[in-house]
Amino acid sequence: MGRIAKTCLRSLLKLANSVMGIIGIAMVLYSCWMIRVWQRDSSYVDYSSTGPWFIYSFLGIGVTLGAIACLGHIAADSANGCCLSFYVVIISLLLLLEIAMTADMLLNSDWEKDLPEDPTGRLHDFEDFVKSNFDIFQWIGLMFTLAQGLSILLAVALRTLGTNQGSYYNYDTDEDYAPERLPLVNNKVQPPPYVKANK
Repeated sequence: MGRIAKTCLRSLLKLANSVMGIIGIAMVLYSCWMIRVWQRDSSYVDYSSTGPWFIYSFLGIGVTLGAIACLGHIAADSANGCCLSFYVVIISLLLLLEIAMTADMLLNSDWEKDLPEDPTGRLHDFEDFVKSNFDIFQWIGLMFTLAQGLSILLAVALRTLGTNQGSYYNYDTDEDYAPERLPLVNNKVQPPPYVKANK
């Protein structure tokens, strides 16, 4: 029963990470498209002025989400307590950062004045795009936040179930107790189908 529950938790954690990974990939692709349009539209680039901070920050957030999704897949596959704890800390920090940014936008009515000037004009285009498709973006934001919360919950539940108990029995040792340290990834070596005896 425990093995089935652990397999279900691993699969659900991988699914929740896939949602975050897909959103991260979409952000990377959109930022690459914005960079291409910005380079096509600008006849000369003044590198001494403020760069396209919005495009690069969008790209950085997308790459970060993709890396966190990869970390989540590794944590779900290995079911190692240390890896799962590190993943929970990273997701919790990301969720707290999102909450802080949302609170700043809701409580500070002049939050747009705190942003640096965008020489590309892509921030204004993105704002118009979000305003025209606000219902869709609400659902995407809700789905992303729920995926993060579900990832934290599933990772804690998977960590609570413990490491792979079957690896204790397959680990070669002469002692009566299970070893204190096990490998991070369970590399099971298959025994040969027959043993040839030397005479």
